[in-house]
Amino acid sequence: MFSKIVKSSAILLFAATTLSAANFNAGAEKDRIEAIKYFEAKFEDPAKNLNRFFPYSDEQELATKYEKGLKHMDFNIGSYAYAKDAKEQYEALKEMPPYEEAIEKGEELYTKKFANGNSLQTCFPDLTISGTFPYYDQKTKKMVSLTSAINDCLRANGEKEWDTQKGPMAEFQAYFVNQSKEAGKKFDIKINSEAEKKAYERGKEYYYSQRGYLKLSCATCHIDGAGKRVRNEILSPLVGQVTSFPVVRLRWAEIGTVERRLSGCVVDQGQVPPKDESQEMIELLYFLSYMSNGMPVDGPDVRK
Repeated sequence: MFSKIVKSSAILLFAATTLSAANFNAGAEKDRIEAIKYFEAKFEDPAKNLNRFFPYSDEQELATKYEKGLKHMDFNIGSYAYAKDAKEQYEALKEMPPYEEAIEKGEELYTKKFANGNSLQTCFPDLTISGTFPYYDQKTKKMVSLTSAINDCLRANGEKEWDTQKGPMAEFQAYFVNQSKEAGKKFDIKINSEAEKKAYERGKEYYYSQRGYLKLSCATCHIDGAGKRVRNEILSPLVGQVTSFPVVRLRWAEIGTVERRLSGCVVDQGQVPPKDESQEMIELLYFLSYMSNGMPVDGPDVRK
């Protein structure tokens, strides 16, 4: 009898643990689904949605210059999904991709030997996993981004760490991400523990919190403001926002990492950005990446 009780208790405990583990991402998944519904509704017909989503826009512009009937996967190219003129320019740029040289340089960096005989290939034998970053490292109890993982590899092998925003870092990431894209991989961010759940929530809180002297948040521009015009630019949506990095931004005239773009956005809000390898930055990226779950890895790419 006692053995049966112990066995039954073990089964119940296993079931409770499994149920609990399955529920760590429940809130995040609800956020993701609601965001998809929001953007699909917003761009179902921008002109008809003028009063609901675009109160300061011109109805004729919305009717003639914006796409409509957009679905989840359309947002993988950011604001080019709905801005017709910008999309035409984007497609023209893609005919001769300005990031091909970066991919080639990144491939050379991948196999280049360190002083100790190892290489980046030693640390990253599988290049089809870019859509799984950031992730939670059970050993260090910290979040790891693709950028921090690359610099960790360099440091562990006695090499000098790279600039986190451009140069070799962005070039190697271009090759890494392109390999994942060619393998047909999608973003697949996991939340399987309480620590990961809390990291996601902190990233989400950062995204929605108003900061700086302008009292803006990331959400101000990329949820409520998605599709609206700021000066001569149309703002991109939260969903799919990080799927195409690293990118050659025409303003930069070179390829840059997602951390470079996030830092620039935070500065534009009138605040000081987190350090690129800080847990605060990686948790923000963790939130953004989870919100792109299920979308194709699509980098490197080009942006205005």
